Amino acid sequence: MARRKKLEEPLRINLRKDDTVEVIAGRDRGKRGRVLKVDRWRGRVLVEGVMMVKRHLRRNPARGIKGGIAERESPIHVSNVMIVCSSCGPTRIAHKVETVGGKSRRTRICRKCGAPLDKRA
Repeated sequence: MARRKKLEEPLRINLRKDDTVEVIAGRDRGKRGRVLKVDRWRGRVLVEGVMMVKRHLRRNPARGIKGGIAERESPIHVSNVMIVCSSCGPTRIAHKVETVGGKSRRTRICRKCGAPLDKRA
């Protein structure tokens, strides 16, 4: 059985859950999707509708699992995706440090147009 590679310390990944990303390399190049999960220890992200694989499931009536062949997403390496800016498309991430009332806050901005990438809640 193949062993999964695990890093000594977690990677610093600038992507977050619910970011829209575009795949820039691999069999799903050009597809866009929403980030579902970020794994800093393995350097991978789970993107909605990207890198679909088939899994064979055994029926389990106690859990309500029907069984059969199910399709689900597989993690993709973080270097193969790029965040999508709402105004200019796929871009790299820059950071802007704002100091408000003695507290400093880092916000992610687009490298091309300078628009903020963080969605304000």
